[in-house]
Amino acid sequence: MIEQLPAYISIVFLITSFLTFGIFAYALKSVGIVHLWSKVLLFVIPLWMLFQAAIASRGFYLNSESVPPRLPIFAVLPAVVLIAVLFLFGRDFILRLPLLPLTLLHVVRIPVEIVLAWLYEQGMVPQVMTFHGWNYDIVSGILSIPAAFFAFRGGQPNRKLLIAFNVIGLLLLTNIVTIAVLSLQSPIQELAFEQPNRAVLYFPFVWLPAMIVPIVLFCHLVSLYKLLKAEA
Repeated sequence: MIEQLPAYISIVFLITSFLTFGIFAYALKSVGIVHLWSKVLLFVIPLWMLFQAAIASRGFYLNSESVPPRLPIFAVLPAVVLIAVLFLFGRDFILRLPLLPLTLLHVVRIPVEIVLAWLYEQGMVPQVMTFHGWNYDIVSGILSIPAAFFAFRGGQPNRKLLIAFNVIGLLLLTNIVTIAVLSLQSPIQELAFEQPNRAVLYFPFVWLPAMIVPIVLFCHLVSLYKLLKAEA
């Protein structure tokens, strides 16, 4: 079924995926590529993307009867564990990450939402996962541009503006992740039985839960940690 999708959908998503990693890599290089955590992430993330591409292409995630579902366990959980490890053992590294690229990175949520809308038209995700339904995550992408412009105009970042932006973005991200999990074609599915969330079971769209969403989540958490710590 994935082979029948118009090529432009996969192309736009691939470009968005590489743009996400590119902006994040820029933030890492701003800390310094000699830093241990920068080197680890610049090595691990491309390797992780290749691994996910390989197993998704072999149909690993297509077993919709697996308990627990394979996608959350093998694509999402390792990324969440890595984020937790970074906050436990890499706080000095986190505090050195620059806020501007972490804010601008959220612009990738605009093409992601456009791709989801196209996938809905192709029957690969439910309407509730798009801006035609309950997903308003595109707002975060749109707001990232004025937030970055106005928050960094002066000498010091506008902490209140950035905190508000990141809280809103985190809430919107939580909303769509919840919808996506409950719509996933799996034993835990609770929504959209007539047209479940199937696109993320295939390459390249597996990179959405495996790479893009964790990076977006990490950017929000790092930004809030830095901003709230600065106010303490």
